[in-house]
Amino acid sequence: MLGLLLAAMVIFPGLTPAKALGGLGLVSVAIRFAFKEIFENFFAGIMLLWKYPFEKGDFIECESIMGKVEDISVRMTQIRRPYSELVETPNSFLFKNLVRVLTDSDFKRLTIMTGLAYSEDANESLQIVEIALTTCNTVNQDLPIEVFLNGFGDSSIVIEVIWWTDPTPLGQRKSRGKVVGAIKRALDQAGIKIPFPCRTMTFKEPLRIHQIKESSPTE
Repeated sequence: MLGLLLAAMVIFPGLTPAKALGGLGLVSVAIRFAFKEIFENFFAGIMLLWKYPFEKGDFIECESIMGKVEDISVRMTQIRRPYSELVETPNSFLFKNLVRVLTDSDFKRLTIMTGLAYSEDANESLQIVEIALTTCNTVNQDLPIEVFLNGFGDSSIVIEVIWWTDPTPLGQRKSRGKVVGAIKRALDQAGIKIPFPCRTMTFKEPLRIHQIKESSPTE
């Protein structure tokens, strides 16, 4: 760099050291702004590779992006979304925003709510629901299965069902579907009703009902 400056001063006699250094300053500022995002992504990639918050094969979620990590480079991270789209995500985006690592643990806890008619025996229904979950092969039997009465709904008593399953999005969907089917089947076999939503309507004044007489074909 010093040699280039001396050569430029020899070729252009009017070029002074102050002007040359000033020109270099402007060039360095322009380069810094032009490559700002590249440098940010590069250093963010180094930090991601160094800290290992997630690895290749993990399912992650960041803002509106959710999918499986296929590759991590110093500038970009490739994420395969559930519908097969490949997203090239800048590392600075992942470094600056909240990232949820869905497969950080071997199991994921899921929760669903179901309803129970007010006329049914609540304690018996809880036992039937808990036994139904033990028949599902997608439910981890080594971790606790929890079934609670959650509250009073509009037309039913709300039951909360909690279990552990595979952490991947596909594994969660499969397990949720099998658990819902097993609970419905067990309650039907026991003759326990899952009520439809009921509404009671009241009016300030009595309603008047008018009956319209149907005319006969000969009239």
